[in-house]
Formats: sequence, C-alpha cells, structure tokens
Amino acid sequence: APRPPRPPKGLMKGDKPEEPGPGPEPSGPPPPTEEEEALLEFHRSYRELFEFFCNNTTIHGAIRLVCSQHNRMKTVFWAVLWLCTFGMMYWQFGQLFGEYFSYPVSLNINLNSDKLVFPAVSICTLNPYRYKEIQEELEELDRITEQTLFDLYKYNSSKTLVAHARSRRDLREPLPHPLQRLPVPAPSHAARGVRRAGSSMRDNNPQVNRKDWKIGFQLCNQNKSDCFYQTYSSGVDAVREWYRFHYINILSRRRQDTSPSLEDDVLGKFIFTCRFNQDSCSEANYSHFHHPMYGNCYTFNDKNSSNLWMSSMPGVNNGLSLTLRTEQNDFIPLLSTVTGARVMVHERDEPAFMDDAGFNLRPGVETSISMSKEAVDRLGGDYGDCTKNGSEVPVENLYNTKYTQQVCIHSCFQESMIKECGCAYIFYPRPDGVEFCDYRKHNSWGYCYYKLQDAFSSDRLGCFTKCRKPCRTGSSRCCPDRTTTPSRTKGMELPNSTSSSRS
Repeated sequence: APRPPRPPKGLMKGDKPEEPGPGPEPSGPPPPTEEEEALLEFHRSYRELFEFFCNNTTIHGAIRLVCSQHNRMKTVFWAVLWLCTFGMMYWQFGQLFGEYFSYPVSLNINLNSDKLVFPAVSICTLNPYRYKEIQEELEELDRITEQTLFDLYKYNSSKTLVAHARSRRDLREPLPHPLQRLPVPAPSHAARGVRRAGSSMRDNNPQVNRKDWKIGFQLCNQNKSDCFYQTYSSGVDAVREWYRFHYINILSRRRQDTSPSLEDDVLGKFIFTCRFNQDSCSEANYSHFHHPMYGNCYTFNDKNSSNLWMSSMPGVNNGLSLTLRTEQNDFIPLLSTVTGARVMVHERDEPAFMDDAGFNLRPGVETSISMSKEAVDRLGGDYGDCTKNGSEVPVENLYNTKYTQQVCIHSCFQESMIKECGCAYIFYPRPDGVEFCDYRKHNSWGYCYYKLQDAFSSDRLGCFTKCRKPCRTGSSRCCPDRTTTPSRTKGMELPNSTSSSRS
C-alpha cells in the first residue's frame, strides 16, 4: 500500500499545517535564471547607458562622474580630468601608429679587414689630345684667341703678334659668336649714394680704376627671334668658356670612329714604372680611353683586365705604385690651367667620371693615397625609394654599364639635349644615328645648351628626381694622404683597401 505523505518539518503528528493568509505582495519578480537572462541589454536613453557604463567600468575616475552628480564642481573637475586622460591616450595611439607607418629602420655598420677586390684606377695626362685631322683648325682657333686677347686687354700671349702684327681681317675666317666687351648698366642715384656712404672709411686708400663692362658672346635661337649674352665678370673665365665652346665644335667634326693611337702616345711616355704588390704591370692590366679635356687616360684593373687584382695587406708597398711623367709639348692652356695628372678611383664595372669625382696630383712630389671600400644596402619598397638595377627608371642607360645614379643623370641630360637641341653633347655617349653638336650643322645648339644647362642645374629637367639611388652600392673612398720631398719624377702610391662598411 502507498505510504501516507510525510508531514512538514516542525509539525507534530495530527496537527494541520497553517494555510497562508492574505499578506503583502512580493516587492519584485524573482531574479531571472541563467537561461532567462538576456544576452543584450537595451537602455531607454543615452544617460542611462552612460550611468550604467560609469557604474560598471574599471576606468578610474569614470564612477566619480555619477557619484558626484549632486556637486557640479566635482562633476566638472572629474569630467575635465577624464577627457584629458582620454585625449592623452589617443594622442599616444596617434604617435605609435604614425611611427609604425613611417617604416623606421636601424643602421648597422660593420668594419671588416678581409681580402678585397682592388678597385679600378683611372689616370689622365691633363693634356688634351691634338688630333691630326683637326690640327689646322685648332691652330687657327689659337691665333684668333691670341688676337682677341690683344684686342680686349692688349695682352700678347706669344711672340707671333710682335713679329707679325695681325688683325681680324688677316685671319682666314671669322668665327661665329665672337667674344665682345659689353657695357654694364650704370647704377641708380640711390645706389651711388649708398656706395659713397659705404666707402667713406676708405677715402685715403688708393683708388682702383675699374671699368663697368663685362665679357661675353651672343647666342640666338634658330630664327634669331630670341638672343642672350653669355657674360662673365672675369675676363679669364669668359675667354676660357668661349675657347671651350669653339673647341667642342671643332672636336665634333672629327671622325667618331677614330681615337688617338697608342703608337704615338705609348704607356712608357707617361708612366715610367708600374707595380702592384711588388709585381710589375703589363699591358693586360690597363685599358686606354680619351677624354676631351683631360687627354689620354689609362684605367688599371677595370672589368676588361685579364688579371683580377686582389688586395689583403695595407701599406704603400702592397698597393698600386706608379711613377708618372708630365709633358706639356702640346699643352692647351685655355682648356686646362693645371699640370700633373688627374686620378679617379672607382668600381671596376663603372665608367670613370673624371669631372665629378677625380682629383689632380701635382708634379715634382710623391703622393700617397689611402683608400677604403664602402658598401651600402638600402631598403626599398615602403622604406625607401631605391632601384635594384635601374630597369624601372624612365631613363635609357647610354653607357652600357651597370646602373648608378651618375650614369642615369648624365644619360638623362643627354636625352634632353637630343630632344630639345637635335644633337648630342660630346662629353656624353650618343645613341646610334645622332650627331654631336656643331654650329656648322646646328647653328643654335649653343643657345639651347646653355638654356638647358641652367634648367638642369635647378632640376627643372627632373633628372635628379627620376634617377633614384641603387639599393646596393659599393664605392671606394680615397683621398691624398701625404706628400714628401720633391723629386724629378712623379710618384704615386695607392695602398690597398682594408675596411668596408655596410648599412
């Protein structure tokens, strides 16, 4: 049989439980269970949401905004303090994100003393070569220059004018763009007053007889509608630039497939001795090229050399040692005012830019040159604007060598010269089918060249912007170290490279 229900606890057997009578209703619904609790809680107003946030957040100071709502001064104080701390936090966020997206890099420099490939060394005679096929024109240019100097300055540079007085009518043919003396506009009355006031302290000094004129030559465009004078305040600079301008035109008429013969200017006439690491040099160690201003040049250990020179020990006895002889038989003083040798140290697969990075060595002394090799690795992409091999640079490499920034800049100027002037500048390589500039064929190229040179110097051509730096470069840094007792021969010591740096 089923058991009777057990009475509630606290009642005796036979007692009846009390029935609940009417009483106060419960104050609120029972708390919801985990199943009945909502995942999202919506608030009726932003104020209620803000109070809920301040009451439940762990941010210091936020709860003070609610607790101090009956005191406006405290509320304002905590509100300002809370906004300032939030502002500082977001400012720090901005600084961190700005630094991250600026792609910062760290520089690492390592110094090594390892066995290195000896760089290429180019040496020029500083004596422009007089080609036989244009010898007569160069002599005529010299005579016209001597007469011009005599007419302008009464300066007799040779005995020719003394023995045989010459005038411009006696010359074979007048050259275009003659050198002229140009008056300078007189200064205004106010400027004269300032000049007198400034020179009142020097009234007792002897006065110098200065003439208000400049020296220059006129250049015009194709149809003579626009002309300007290329002027110089120094007569020496004006004569040298005028002579250089005509020399370039004469040099352009030479057949471009000819070069100075080494039979007429053999290596022994310029270089008496050559030793590398105490071993004598041979013809397989050098190559020859000609520079319009620096004459015959020889490059040792270039990429065409059959024997690769390596260097592992420092010191003058372990590098390249040369004894040079300078001659001035066919010296052209208006093209070069120095004597000695022009030297440049560069990479084996790079052209020799003697104007940009070369330096002169004077005769009569022994000079030692120390060198160090520097290798630079640049980060491309978002970290920097560099190029690996120049393939994406919009400039054609006219030197047919590896890409360097100098190669690109010179090629860019030559491209602009061909595009704007219709001819190529003789100092830089030219593409096939393009002639070098000569005023007999291109009578306005001088006008175009000097305008273009001004635009190039101020980067209006955009060459310095187009030509990016290579991502990896290796350069040999050198400088004359010391000179010793003068002697009859010219000596030069090139120590080997013992250090390198990489970044």
